[in-house]
Amino acid sequence: MNIAVLGSGSWGTALAILLGKKEYSVTLWSRRDDLARAIERDRENTQYLPGARLPDTITSTSCLDRALDGCQVLVLAVPSAGVREVADTISGKVSPDTLLIHAGKGLESESGLRGSEVIAQELGEEIGHGCVALSGPNLAVELANDVPTATVVACSDMDRAARAQELFSSPSLRVYRNPDIAGVELGGAIKNVFAIGAGISDGLGYGDNTKATMVTRGLMEMTRLGTVLGADPRTFTGLSGFGDLMATCASRLSRNLRLGLMLGQGNSLAASLKSLGQVAEGMPTCEAAYLLSRKHGVYMPITEQIHALLFEGKCPEQAVLDLMTRDQKEEIC
Repeated sequence: MNIAVLGSGSWGTALAILLGKKEYSVTLWSRRDDLARAIERDRENTQYLPGARLPDTITSTSCLDRALDGCQVLVLAVPSAGVREVADTISGKVSPDTLLIHAGKGLESESGLRGSEVIAQELGEEIGHGCVALSGPNLAVELANDVPTATVVACSDMDRAARAQELFSSPSLRVYRNPDIAGVELGGAIKNVFAIGAGISDGLGYGDNTKATMVTRGLMEMTRLGTVLGADPRTFTGLSGFGDLMATCASRLSRNLRLGLMLGQGNSLAASLKSLGQVAEGMPTCEAAYLLSRKHGVYMPITEQIHALLFEGKCPEQAVLDLMTRDQKEEIC
């Protein structure tokens, strides 16, 4: 089976390694020619996933036509800001028979659309309807190093979800399937917002009580918005919701947590992003989630404060104070 993985960041590279270890023929596409050539030469992505060796079954290229030539499976692992551009570029080059998997974890900031919705707009409803989403507590470094974990694949077409389940299953990765693609994509995206918040908490020197509060109330916000957008609320208690939220709010491997940590320590947003060196999906997703919450009248106070901190220059200490001194509420409403 020929597989194309579009996107050679840490996540795309980790997925290519997982599939390459299963003896599939994998082509890993990079937008940058210098990066593609370095990966092919070194058999390692030293920029985004250092230390993880690429199996011989993986070929690296910056030529999109070469990556797509004869591929039966297409894995889209680019940041949310690039999904529309890449989808537009490959329009007309992807067959409805191709198993298309969206492995990104973000929302388009301007529209609030999920990755599969953007794909449907650019590649057509037939291909969009058959798109499979992959999400879960899967930090790239751990996945590439065969640390046991689980993930979920979601599609309204459960036959295609089952194909993706078989494709990614390995002794170190247990794969579940779910028909609720909206919930799986929303959970995988919105948890990044709260991971930034968890990092801010760490940067301010707060403790485990604060982190537990952030995770629990963040899960409530995620579920409220997701339900309004048509997702099954049960999905948010699963791997792409609570599972991924727990991993990204706890691990220093999480880019979004590291971004929040630097902000909580008093660094500027510009300096923090430069130091991070990679895309933090929590930023565009925070913008999207904030706009969606306003549009649909969904109460998301943590998201609102993180948005104010990221986009309006609010200081972390004031954001925490404003959250803690809101009007009293019932826990379940």
